[in-house]
Amino acid sequence: MASEIQWWQTLFSIIDSLEAISADYTLVGSSALFAQGILPASGPDKLEISLQWDLIPRAYAVLQAHDEIENHVGFKRFLLHHQDIEVGIIGYLNTVVSTDPDRLMIEHADRKLWVKALDYYIQTLAPEDPDRQAITLHLQRLQQHNSQLNQAAWNQATYDAWVYRHGTPQELAARIQKDPRTRLASLNKYLPELNGKKIINLLGSHGSKAIAMALLGVDVTIVDISQENAHYAQEVAAAAGVHVRYLVTDVLNLPVEEHAAGYDLVFMELGILHYFVDLAPLAQLVQQILRPGGQLLLQDFHPVSTKLITSKGKKHKVTGNYFDKGLHVSNVAFSKHLPEGVQQAPQQVYLRHWNLGEIVTSFAAAGLFIRRLDEEPNSKLDDIGLPKTFTLVAERPTFSRERPEVV
Repeated sequence: MASEIQWWQTLFSIIDSLEAISADYTLVGSSALFAQGILPASGPDKLEISLQWDLIPRAYAVLQAHDEIENHVGFKRFLLHHQDIEVGIIGYLNTVVSTDPDRLMIEHADRKLWVKALDYYIQTLAPEDPDRQAITLHLQRLQQHNSQLNQAAWNQATYDAWVYRHGTPQELAARIQKDPRTRLASLNKYLPELNGKKIINLLGSHGSKAIAMALLGVDVTIVDISQENAHYAQEVAAAAGVHVRYLVTDVLNLPVEEHAAGYDLVFMELGILHYFVDLAPLAQLVQQILRPGGQLLLQDFHPVSTKLITSKGKKHKVTGNYFDKGLHVSNVAFSKHLPEGVQQAPQQVYLRHWNLGEIVTSFAAAGLFIRRLDEEPNSKLDDIGLPKTFTLVAERPTFSRERPEVV
């Protein structure tokens, strides 16, 4: 078996040769998995690289391959050997490598390289495939790592940020008490009759929406990873004269008893989905904690505004990639609410921006019925015609059925 060092040396040698002829490439198969930190079943004994199909002859020449180019239905391929590693170069007919939506740039040893994204293999490999199982474990570890980063970030000066943004708990409570329905704003038209309902607010942050619901007769539970969020929310609730149950935990690590709690409504809003590197576990959790007939109400920022377009006044530019599947480093959200004299060094977290198809498919694949999907326009005149948020309403079916496999 080749060593990991040999594998990377061979890879960069091949990439140098391909870049010398301006050949777009993507690592595929086991090579894509290994480059992204996953040890595939086959190990690092071979390289699999996809090229623009019409560049196969030029790549064959520059790599000084000896085996003949193989012509198959739909693709061309040739093989070569470098040290103890077999290198397969393949070109699929009538494809454009550089525009592949599943193509992802990563870095290793200060070098940028292109790989097939893990999402592609989750969607195409069978659930029992060892490589797919390895991907699932990798994403679980990455989610735990990100949750630890987020927990650390959201427990530094967060209480002060909310005081600066919303006022003291007593001031915010007075505003919510004055008109709790107004606090719920655009959610009102989607909410059922609230009195007596059992609702859980996942990633509930400072809790203002949940506290408004409590004032309307709801049995409310908030789940969030930040103790400082809980501190502020509980003081607001006490000042408003209502009780809210606040669980300080990662939502994906909810106590087992919560899985059978039978909530009438699971509520999530604004800037939360990007904290998950895989939406499937979240969607499955929502399905589990809802009672039959219970609903999910999800409102978040529209992917067009978070992934695609950069706006400045009346000027809008397409600067992003709607199909980007990468993780992005960002300063934690609350830091912008701190005054300059209070701000600390930026706390950074890893975000994954999802497109609308990925979001809807994840909750549908978990066994929820999609009842409604609304895309809301931006209210600013300069942004007329652009979506700002979306609202998804989904329901756990009232009859029992085997949950479909997540694809």
